[in-house]
Amino acid sequence: MSVRNADHVHGAQSTPQQAVAAQRLPYPISAMRSLFLISLVATSLNIAAGAPPSGLYNEALSFQKPFLDISGDEFLDVASEWLDDAKKAILKGKKNLDKWFHDGREFIKQDNLLYEYITHPEFQKYDLRVTEPKLCDPTVKQLSGYLDIAEDKHLFFWFFESRNAPADAPLILWLNGGPGCSSSTGLLFELGPCAVANEGRNVTSNPYSWNTNANIIFLDQPVNVGYSYADDGTSVNNSPVAGKDVYAFLELFLNRYPQYSKAPFHIAAESYGGTYAPNIANVIFKANQELAVSPKAHVKHINLASVILANGLTDPYIQHGSIADWACEGPYAVYNDPQGPECEALRTKIPTCQRLVKSCYNFNSRFTCVPAMAYCNSQLFGPLMQLGLNPYDVRRKCDRNSDGPLCYKQMEWIDTWMNEPSNKAAIGVNPSRNFESCNMAVNQAFALAGDGAHNSAILLPELINSGIRLLVYAGNADMMCNFIGNERWVEKLETQFTSEFTQAQPVPWITIETGRSAGTVRSAGGGGFGAGNVTFVTVHEAGHMVPYDQPEAALDLITRWTQDISLSVTN
Repeated sequence: MSVRNADHVHGAQSTPQQAVAAQRLPYPISAMRSLFLISLVATSLNIAAGAPPSGLYNEALSFQKPFLDISGDEFLDVASEWLDDAKKAILKGKKNLDKWFHDGREFIKQDNLLYEYITHPEFQKYDLRVTEPKLCDPTVKQLSGYLDIAEDKHLFFWFFESRNAPADAPLILWLNGGPGCSSSTGLLFELGPCAVANEGRNVTSNPYSWNTNANIIFLDQPVNVGYSYADDGTSVNNSPVAGKDVYAFLELFLNRYPQYSKAPFHIAAESYGGTYAPNIANVIFKANQELAVSPKAHVKHINLASVILANGLTDPYIQHGSIADWACEGPYAVYNDPQGPECEALRTKIPTCQRLVKSCYNFNSRFTCVPAMAYCNSQLFGPLMQLGLNPYDVRRKCDRNSDGPLCYKQMEWIDTWMNEPSNKAAIGVNPSRNFESCNMAVNQAFALAGDGAHNSAILLPELINSGIRLLVYAGNADMMCNFIGNERWVEKLETQFTSEFTQAQPVPWITIETGRSAGTVRSAGGGGFGAGNVTFVTVHEAGHMVPYDQPEAALDLITRWTQDISLSVTN
């Protein structure tokens, strides 16, 4: 809720009718409450089930209070129950929305919670509310809270410093997709400092967290995703608009915490994040260009170093064209006979799908883009969804009665942990606010705008030619955003590195820690000394959520990439 609007609004929830309808839709969306959200491949399913648990529950990270079944305005009177004595003392006697200065910083009381209040003269429609939790990984510095936008929209974020040398570590922004799925699913189920466990009653320490060697921000965007919310219930429904909000967040955050502003900055996004991330990177790139011409006080050049796309949806025309090849002839083919009727049927549908997607590319209208999504989803993904397999990892079967609608029961565990009142209060969330890993309404809004049929790859060449690096990686058992299509669109990307990448042959990728073969890498640029300017990695024995399936390899990949160390050598 905004400091300018004291109304308390519950997070949007899908109705039972929406949920049933969604399950009939065959489109892949990564961490959706319903497996088939018409919105397309989802995005970071960051369902990423979580980081490899350490095996033992860390009691320091477990619940301190039982879950209370209280909702609504009742929490407004008891939110302070979950605060420590020091914060209670600070807030005593202050009214809601009171602001005051202390030690050169401004603070605000809101929802009976204490925040530092951060503004910026060049971004007057935005402010930050920040608290400092100790959950998940108490050994590192944390920041969490909200970006308030234009009085009525609020994006939740959670930041973790690097476990090692945070002053010298790169900064990563992690986004899940959906669209409509919270980055908290990635945090608690894939690459974050802790992993949800014990049906959501506890979390365990993740030894392969990406904050091992990087500072990392998990951001719930757009509004109405996860803990993010809009006072009037409206939501962003396209990736370019979402990009502007993320840019404003980064400017406020880096101005308040300048110790992270000099580090290389990397945007990493999964699944539908393959659509989000290029748009966000483009906004940052353009803003940096404008700033170079007309500098502004307190507006920082964001040191954008790379874009990282994980099993993403970025160029639907090329990626949809790969579906039959992956399903019929890939390493985990789901049909036995490449020339059989199922494979022939898939192949006959691809030309129409691609023709419709090309119309979307050409005219950029929801009247062309929505039909393209509808046809491709129903005709290409529809048959695949009837196979009884986990579409995010076809090595496994999926019983949605026991595994959940997304084939990972941990998704429901995340909702349980994130809805524990003491956890909410600790990270600066009104305990009355309901958390859902994925929001169907947001997903449908993007779908009805045709956002998922757009070509986001077209935004990347200018950035790459200016020195911003691109890493695309994909697990080879993922059916939703398969590795064949991802490699093909990277190969077709027209940059100064196209010829070199086309000629590059896949070479083994061997992890440094264990010397294990984790996949293959193709790379161009860097003169053979770094990780490359355009790099594609196939991750073996992994599905949509690579950090869940191959945690050691994923940490090796992100560490070497952000430190610009070649992936094709072992030392």
